[in-house]
Amino acid sequence: MIRKVSLFIVFILCSQFIVQAQKELSLSKAIEVGLENNYQLKIYRKSEKVSELNNTWGNAGAYPSLEFNLGYRNTKDYNEEKDFMRNSLIPSLDVNWTLFDGFAVQIRKDKFDDLAQLSKGNTIIAVENKIELIILAYYKVLLEKERMEVNQRFMQLSSDRYEKVKVGKELGSSVTYDVLQAQNAWLQDRSSFLIQEVNFNNAVRDLNFLLGVKESETYTFADEFLPVSEEFQMAALLDKMLSGNNTLKNRYIQEMLLKRDVDMARSNYYPRVSLGAGVQGNSVRTKLDGLPASTTDSHNFYANVSLNFMIFNGNSNRRAMQIAKIQEEIGKIETEDVKHSLTNLLAQQFELYEVRKELYQLAEENLAAAELNLTISKEKFESGSINSFNYRDVQITYQNVALARVNAIFNLIQSRTALVRITGGILTE
Repeated sequence: MIRKVSLFIVFILCSQFIVQAQKELSLSKAIEVGLENNYQLKIYRKSEKVSELNNTWGNAGAYPSLEFNLGYRNTKDYNEEKDFMRNSLIPSLDVNWTLFDGFAVQIRKDKFDDLAQLSKGNTIIAVENKIELIILAYYKVLLEKERMEVNQRFMQLSSDRYEKVKVGKELGSSVTYDVLQAQNAWLQDRSSFLIQEVNFNNAVRDLNFLLGVKESETYTFADEFLPVSEEFQMAALLDKMLSGNNTLKNRYIQEMLLKRDVDMARSNYYPRVSLGAGVQGNSVRTKLDGLPASTTDSHNFYANVSLNFMIFNGNSNRRAMQIAKIQEEIGKIETEDVKHSLTNLLAQQFELYEVRKELYQLAEENLAAAELNLTISKEKFESGSINSFNYRDVQITYQNVALARVNAIFNLIQSRTALVRITGGILTE
């Protein structure tokens, strides 16, 4: 007796330790952790930083260049009269500045702005992808948990039936055949429960992988496994998609980049005006053989303006302009293709959402009827009005209906998430 009490106390303490070790995990917290730990997002953020560093007026060529040069020369002259040695030190400071190059500086700066926006857009799309995966993985865990609870309840019903039949055999109201049938049903349901338990644990592991945490991390899940049923209008969703979808926004930026290339090709038709200025020093030390050395110092200043205008270069500028315009047209076609594909996908997702919303309502009604039928059948079975086969059929029907309900909830959550994602609202939600 004392040994049993000790084992019971140890079991209670272990259970409390396990509960305390589990962390509460909400969907919002899961998204926060997943975005913080994701390696791919870290790469996108580093690329975004590179684009920001490139986006400067200096990189676009707006500022002059300042260069310091220092030269040192040694000369030994041998001739018929007297040999001499000459040492020259020539420092210089040169400034070069392109005053006008066909508006290319402004075009390059605008292009850097667009590239920075495109890099941010790529990061946003990666974040959206990650959030969608985490949402579905989180609710997949809740789905498997609900399935496990359904199987557990089903297994409990079979266990109760098995125990009742064993008692009946001892009392003489049941035969061995009934006991074997009840035992087989219980063993089958037990097997299904164990398999579903594995499915739940694997779903938790998949979630941990997405969150970038240890595989063995366990949680208590804060969010309920219930769908958010909303009334969507196709026209409103289409407007939101055309204005808020980040894939489309990136396509618009890429179109603008191609337009910048056309402008850059056009700038080649303009003349170039540049300024060059600087100061140069000369310090020359000359020593004739047999005579003392002499040093001569001088300084030169210069300021030059140059104009360059390409009159003909084998039609290279013309070809560059034509190619840039063709690329711009290709970009517009690709944007229309993306827009068409997204519109078609939106229509499919909207119709699927409406169907799944109705299926969820039917599943709720079906479950209520199945639960009532199960309660009545249990009473009839216990009173002997129906046999074990009829009761088993009712149990299986209840299990199928209960599992269909949780599947309907997950499918509705999945469709709503897809609609919110395609219309650009997943970040705000």
